[in-house]
Amino acid sequence: MRTSILARILTGIVAVVIGGAYGLAGTIAHPFTLGVLPVGLVLAIVGSTALLVAIRLLTGDRWATLAAGLGMLLATLVFSGEGPGGSVIVPQTSLGIIWTFSVPLVVAVVVAWPERMSPAAKPVRSETID
Repeated sequence: MRTSILARILTGIVAVVIGGAYGLAGTIAHPFTLGVLPVGLVLAIVGSTALLVAIRLLTGDRWATLAAGLGMLLATLVFSGEGPGGSVIVPQTSLGIIWTFSVPLVVAVVVAWPERMSPAAKPVRSETID
């Protein structure tokens, strides 16, 4: 069944907004630690990955997943810079660098992951008897 163009456009818009929200939450939460454990970074990466995988599995569409990933990337980029008052949300620490590079890496892996083939769609080998 083919989806309409309007449905795909609306899905993309919603995916960008939700991806942006997850990217913003991860950008704000990534520096949180409990002792030496980077709890905020782990939760941000796991949450962002889970969102992208869920969108990919539920929609079966790479474009919706890419739209959510672009929303995450945009939020991370916008809020990683220096604010008007000189404040910085993502300082240049090891956690900040890991968060900055993990977002595009996760987006690329989830979007590029091969599609699952259903049993009905698998190619049938024809064996001929000579």
